[in-house]
Amino acid sequence: MSELNYEGLTGEIITRYEREYEESRQEWNRSIQKFPLVIVYCYTKWDVSNAIIWARKNKIDIRIRSGGHHYEGYSVGNNVLVIDISRMNHLQLNQRKNTLKIQGGAQNKQVYDFISSKGYSFPGGTCPTVGISGYTLGGGWGYSSRYFGLGCDSLLELELIDYKGNIIIANETCHKDLFWACRGAGGGNFGVVVSLTFKLPPKVEKVTLVELYWPNTSVGIQKEFLHTWQKWLTNLNNKMTIGASIYNSATEGLAIYGRGLFYGTPEEAKIILQNLLHISEVKMNLQYVSFLEAVNIVQSSYPPSEQFKSTGRFVHKQYNEEEIEKIISLIGERATGSIFAAISLYPLGGKVNDIKKNETAFYYRDAHYIIGIQSIWEDPIFKKDNVQWLEKRFNYIESITEGSFINFPYSNLEDYMNAYYGAHANKLRKINKKYDPLGVFSFPQGIER
Repeated sequence: MSELNYEGLTGEIITRYEREYEESRQEWNRSIQKFPLVIVYCYTKWDVSNAIIWARKNKIDIRIRSGGHHYEGYSVGNNVLVIDISRMNHLQLNQRKNTLKIQGGAQNKQVYDFISSKGYSFPGGTCPTVGISGYTLGGGWGYSSRYFGLGCDSLLELELIDYKGNIIIANETCHKDLFWACRGAGGGNFGVVVSLTFKLPPKVEKVTLVELYWPNTSVGIQKEFLHTWQKWLTNLNNKMTIGASIYNSATEGLAIYGRGLFYGTPEEAKIILQNLLHISEVKMNLQYVSFLEAVNIVQSSYPPSEQFKSTGRFVHKQYNEEEIEKIISLIGERATGSIFAAISLYPLGGKVNDIKKNETAFYYRDAHYIIGIQSIWEDPIFKKDNVQWLEKRFNYIESITEGSFINFPYSNLEDYMNAYYGAHANKLRKINKKYDPLGVFSFPQGIER
C-alpha cells in the first residue's frame, strides 16, 4: 500500500503520512475509529470524478463523506479512499423561483445562515455540522418536518457523479427513477451527489422556539409524558414539530426535555401545548424569534463531537401502559461509563404523511413518529459496555416497532434491506444495479445488488 501511486488524484490529498491525517479520518461520532488509505478533499466535480476513476483503477473501495455524521461510520473505513466533499459548499439562491441550489458538501449551519439572511426558513436538520446531502438522501427529519415535509420532499433536482466519473442530472423528468431513489434511500448508494436544488418554503418573519423541561423527575412523570405525548401527537397542528428525550443522565438523573418549532405566535403555541403543560413539574420556555435565532439556539446545544451508540425505529401505534412501562424501564440504569441514556421521540405526521409512500423511496410515511434509543460516554474504554447495553435493549424496541430509519442506522439489523426500505427494497435493488452495475459504491448496509 505504501508504494501506491496517487497520480491522477486531484484536490487536497491526505495520506497516512500527512500530519493532517489523524484529524481528517475522524467522524463526528468519535467512537468510530477507522483508518482510510487516503482521504481526498474535493473542491470541484472533476476532483470527485478523478477520485472515482483512480479508485477503480487501483481496486480501492470508496466511501463518501459530507458531514461525517453517519451513526455507524460508513462514510469512512479501513484501507479505503474517502471522497470528502465538505469543501464543496457553495450556495446559490434564486429568489425569483424561490429555489436554493447547494453543493453536496454544504452543512446545516451554512444553509441556515445563508437563506435566513434573505428571510427564508429551510426544512433542514438540528445539528449544525450535519451534511445536507446525507440528511436529504435519507429522508431528512427536523423541526420543520410536520409543516414543510421531510428534507427530501423539497428536493427538485440533484447532480450525481456516477461509477464512470460522469455527471448525471436527476429530477422528475430526467433519470426519474434515480431521483425517486435519492429521496429516502440513504447516501452513498448510487454515486456522489455534488449538488442539490430545493424548493424553498414561503418567507417567514418569526417562529416560536418551544422548550419544555422536567428536570430531576420521576419514572412516573416519564411514563405520564410518553402516554400523553403520543396521544397529543395524533391531532397536533401541522405548524408544530416538537421532539423529546426521556433520559437518565449523570448530572440530572431522570429527566425529560422537549424542543421544537412552531410556525406561529407563543400565545397560539401555549394553547396547543396545554395537554403537555398539565403534566406536573414542567418548566416552559417560549421564544418568539427569527428563524435563524431559533436554529442557532438549537444548534448551540450540540458539542463538536461525541462518543455514542444510537439508532431509530418507526412507530405506527399507540403504546399501552405495559409497553410504556417497559420502554421507560430501558433507561432506568445506564451502562458502565455512560453519562446519558435516552429514549428520544421524533414526530412525523403532518406534511410527511400527506405525500404517498410510493412517491419517494422514503417508505414509512404513515408512521406516527420515530423512537430512538441511545447511550453517550466520554472515555473510550467504555465503548463495549455501552454498545452491549444498547444491543440488549434494541430487541424490545424492534419487537414493538416496524422499520428502521436509514439516517439512524443500526449495524446489527438481520434484514436491513427490509428494515430500511420495506416494500421498496426490490425496486431499489434494480435502480442500484442500473446506476452502479459494478458495485463501485458498495459499502456495509448499502443497497444489495
